[in-house]
Amino acid sequence: MGRHVSRLSKNLASLVGRESAKLELKWMKQSLKPSDPPSTFQHMLERRLQGEPLQYILGTTPFGPLNLLSRPPVLIPRPETEDWTLRLANTISPNSSSRLLSVLDLCTGSGCIPLLLCHLWPPGSARAFGVDISQQAIELATENAAWCNIPTRPGAGVLRNVFVPVLGDLRDTDVLKELGAPFDVVTANPPYIPKQEYDQLSPSVKDYEDPRALLGDWPGSLTQNGLSFYHIIARFLAQKDILQDGAIVALEVGDGQAGYVEKILHRSAGLRQTEIWTDPWGKQRVVLAHA
Repeated sequence: MGRHVSRLSKNLASLVGRESAKLELKWMKQSLKPSDPPSTFQHMLERRLQGEPLQYILGTTPFGPLNLLSRPPVLIPRPETEDWTLRLANTISPNSSSRLLSVLDLCTGSGCIPLLLCHLWPPGSARAFGVDISQQAIELATENAAWCNIPTRPGAGVLRNVFVPVLGDLRDTDVLKELGAPFDVVTANPPYIPKQEYDQLSPSVKDYEDPRALLGDWPGSLTQNGLSFYHIIARFLAQKDILQDGAIVALEVGDGQAGYVEKILHRSAGLRQTEIWTDPWGKQRVVLAHA
């Protein structure tokens, strides 16, 4: 077995590069439990060489100070999402002595965005709702809340931020309204990849992550530019009593989409005060709007 593992390790170095392979091997070894059989490490290597994302193999993904549970097919939280969520947490300064902030996260996936906000903000300052159409995503978001020690329902007499995962379709605006409108903060990392780009993605993405979390347009849609979800979100935001005065909307966007999404918010949501945030890799990554 030792020789086979050594050969697999060399193959991994050829696949991802020597330095990346060193880190991945270290993380795999660190994730092993004393009760794991000797063959576990070899199986992890084999899965990685078949293209499975490392986060699914390890079962966790770092996201700010949190270490979130991760499993297929729920979208793996990306570093660019982590970056802007940390920035947003620092931009808004809630406190437990003032009115509770109502937060809505659309297409919540693993729950990474609202969970990080709840973790970073003062206890008792926010109540967040995370909506997703995927039952598997909602189950994982619920587990992540417990994993991060963030309650999914208010507790009597205890100052805690609360995160409530909700199974729902963002096209069903009546359900969204009932959650906690008017909202002080609306966030979303919606599907935004055009079909043409999706077809070019590596198998490690296409073969493991839910296409519903990636494809920005429905099959058969007349437009395949990855912007369909932003139009739906903008129409929802335009409805009466959805946004609190002074609310903040933060939408993650794909490469080259920021200007288009900004115009959608201007025209369809009536949100004129907008700015674009650039990620550490030089991409325009977030459109931020102020109500």
